[in-house]
Amino acid sequence: MNALLRRLRLDPYIVAIMAMVAVAAVMPARGAGKDALNLVVHAAIALLFFIYGAKISPQAIWTGITHWRLQGLVFGTTFIVFPLVGFGIVMLTRGHLDSGLATGLLFVSLLPSTVQSSIAFTSIARGNVPAALCCASVSNLAGVVVTPLLATMLLSADTGGMSLDSVRDIALQILLPFVVGQCARPLIGDWFVRQKTLTMLVDRGSILLVVYSAFSAGVVAGVWSKVTPQSLGLVIVLDLVMLAVILVFTTVASRLLRFSMEDEIAIVFCGSKKSMASGLPMANIIFPAATVGLIVLPLMLFHQMQLMVCAALARRYSLRPEEPAPTGAAPA
Repeated sequence: MNALLRRLRLDPYIVAIMAMVAVAAVMPARGAGKDALNLVVHAAIALLFFIYGAKISPQAIWTGITHWRLQGLVFGTTFIVFPLVGFGIVMLTRGHLDSGLATGLLFVSLLPSTVQSSIAFTSIARGNVPAALCCASVSNLAGVVVTPLLATMLLSADTGGMSLDSVRDIALQILLPFVVGQCARPLIGDWFVRQKTLTMLVDRGSILLVVYSAFSAGVVAGVWSKVTPQSLGLVIVLDLVMLAVILVFTTVASRLLRFSMEDEIAIVFCGSKKSMASGLPMANIIFPAATVGLIVLPLMLFHQMQLMVCAALARRYSLRPEEPAPTGAAPA
């Protein structure tokens, strides 16, 4: 099978993601199955960040936090450049797209970055994982406030207050396991560093679970029946355009500002992502209940696209030659 995929120039991981989408479309998780899936997804994410906590040194984390140029570029891309791109696309397509879908496209551009997939893809691509962890976490925490404020300014919607659910989820699913891993690092850190296969399986397996869970939720909610094929096609194209513009921007900006390849990877993956996990609960707060289903459709599509595109991009980054380890100074 792998030989056939290589001849067809197909990445097995991309095929696996597409398979998860197909399975979710045919057999979406419902009822008790959905509850069990949510528990498995939460456990996988917690395990992933426990491993990161056990592997990453405190010195590396501090270096990531104090990397102000990198943090500033990702934050500016997420909450300034991305919204400008989204606003421009919506203005150019005015009159050609249902107002609910247009609102949804702009809403996508206002959201914070993902945490789990941004860091997982950065890890797969052999990028700066500590910096990615800091970027994605700060983006999500700030997004709890910044996204509703941006939505209030740019969208015609009534806000109903802000929820602390996103902060709680980050604390329980990401920060707590990471801190526990950091505490356990003196005992198990070296062992996890040697287990590259285990880390890869957790990285990629958690993303496959997120893909199935997210697409399954959309199928059960029936959002696909609310748009025409023409509108759906246009939304897909506009989502792809928005993603492509940001990927090009983050890549070019990283190189113009002379970031290292590892930093560039973190910037590209953190700056180009939008969080459906944060976006769905925020949409339920910001928009009237009757319009939420249609408004979040562009987000659900964008979420699947960013996973597939970034999986391929991470694979491409990971194939670059290993850089030689630094050696001591040559004797005089």
